[in-house]
Amino acid sequence: MAHLLGAEGLHLEYPTKVVFDSVTLGIEEGDRIGIVGRNGDGKSSLLAMLAGRKEPDAGRVTVRSGTRIGVLDQADTLDDAHTIAEAVVGDMPEHEWAGDAKVRDVIQGLLADLPWNAPVADLSGGQRRRVALAALLAQDWDVVALDEPTNHLDVEAITWLAAHLNKRWAANAGAFLVVTHDRWFLDEVCTETWEVHDRVVEPFDGGYAAYILQRVERDRMAAATEAKRQNLARKELAWLRRGAPARTSKPKFRIDAANELISDVPEIRDTVSLRSLGVSRLGRDVVDLLDAGVSYGDREVLKDVEWRIAPGERTGILGVNGAGKSTLLGLVAGSIEPTSGRVKRGKTVQVRTLTQRIDELEQHWNDPVRTVIGGLRTSYTFGAGSKAQELTPGQLLERLGFSSAQLSTQVKDLSGGQQRRLQLLLVLLDQPNVLILDEPTNDMDTDMLAAIEDLLDSWPGTLLVVSHDRYFLERVTDQQYAVMGGRLRHLPGGVEEYLRLRALEQRSDPGTATISSAAAAATPTLEGSARRSAEKELASLERRMQKLNDQVDRAKHALAEHDQSDYAGLGEKMKAIQAQQDEIDELELRWFELTEELG
Repeated sequence: MAHLLGAEGLHLEYPTKVVFDSVTLGIEEGDRIGIVGRNGDGKSSLLAMLAGRKEPDAGRVTVRSGTRIGVLDQADTLDDAHTIAEAVVGDMPEHEWAGDAKVRDVIQGLLADLPWNAPVADLSGGQRRRVALAALLAQDWDVVALDEPTNHLDVEAITWLAAHLNKRWAANAGAFLVVTHDRWFLDEVCTETWEVHDRVVEPFDGGYAAYILQRVERDRMAAATEAKRQNLARKELAWLRRGAPARTSKPKFRIDAANELISDVPEIRDTVSLRSLGVSRLGRDVVDLLDAGVSYGDREVLKDVEWRIAPGERTGILGVNGAGKSTLLGLVAGSIEPTSGRVKRGKTVQVRTLTQRIDELEQHWNDPVRTVIGGLRTSYTFGAGSKAQELTPGQLLERLGFSSAQLSTQVKDLSGGQQRRLQLLLVLLDQPNVLILDEPTNDMDTDMLAAIEDLLDSWPGTLLVVSHDRYFLERVTDQQYAVMGGRLRHLPGGVEEYLRLRALEQRSDPGTATISSAAAAATPTLEGSARRSAEKELASLERRMQKLNDQVDRAKHALAEHDQSDYAGLGEKMKAIQAQQDEIDELELRWFELTEELG
């Protein structure tokens, strides 16, 4: 494979910190490289030096003659004076870009829902990010450098971007480097991972899952100095091997070695104990949405929503921007009243929401972190049963990556990721029994995400999560729902099922079409008696699923009346509920197959 660019003896330092010291790297055609590391360790600086955007203090970057390098910055560099069309294709004549399959694919994949001649100045942050990404990918490059490309993108756009990068070049052509905290994305597109740490860049073969395995092996050999990170990494590896969706079929690392490493790692959550404690904290009733709907004037956002939230439930919510996710969570939290139907809340329910804003920190803006936690209780209990732990606020801060020196830092001087972690801590320490997380992964690096997941594993309450981070969503929740067409829909197939449903929805709605014929409405594949038979089976499935769902709801509420110290009995009841849920999942998968066949 031909060499594209390289770095020799790179040295970079700031007045108070040496970022890189004698780093030597090479990038060849066919390389698909993910860059990970803690915030502040130099990931973006490394990308900028390799792309020619930043000069090292010593050493040099060499580029093969004629190599074209395209860069997506974290910062917004769009010109507000341009339209979307001007930002993406410039002054290229329409017949040229419309005749280019790659450009059409980029526009359809990222901008299908945006008016082509809309002013850039009128776009939201997420829409601007998609336009900047489209402008980069519409051009021809030998090397593409992407700095946090998934920021502000939803699950669909991230999935499209992964597919685009996987097919953009032939296997041994082109190259890309990507800095991202999105671990699903890293695993989906990367064949090599660079970890930036302690002034060096350490390469690992494979995507994120392979990197975790190799890092565990490295940490085991390095002994006790990396004990904390090792335990978190091993726990994450256990989840990757035992249940991470869509990964077990991909032999990206050695299965035998992985199984040996996790042989003594317990399940990531003690589900029975946590549910039992959740019931004892919440009682039989949490929040029930009963045929609830919300309208703003003539616009109906939600309709006929039936959702009985159980004690200890862990649910992820998916949906496009504007689908009604925030409205749904507002109904649960009590900040929004239904315009139809009703919301029933348990008497002991205490809901707290981690918003995308930093409201909880405003009153502490000029206070040192030490002062903020000084007014809290001296200890808090996390976990359930034999795994319960008494932790002080200081210990919790340490688990979330705060050093002792940072305790003297004023809140306003913390980084975005540190502020976000402190905000999460204050929400958790308020001891709610229903926790809502709205895009909690913003500004977090992969190590901190693993630490937060570890903390949430021992949190004994009902957890509702909205996130574009697919890995995080699947990691901390046990089931997923989607807001589609104003209704709430269970997704037994998880994120993959949601993406299939969205693709069907777009094909059946001619209004979503732009320049691609791929958006044409799908035609039914069944006719005559076969179609009538499928419709009868579909109706039967719907009746059976409704009956089973009612039985599961009653069984979950009955847990509150069971002796909470009888763990064996609770376990048996949970197994029975799980068996019914498994049957529902099978029925829904068949229901989904039939809906596809019927068109």
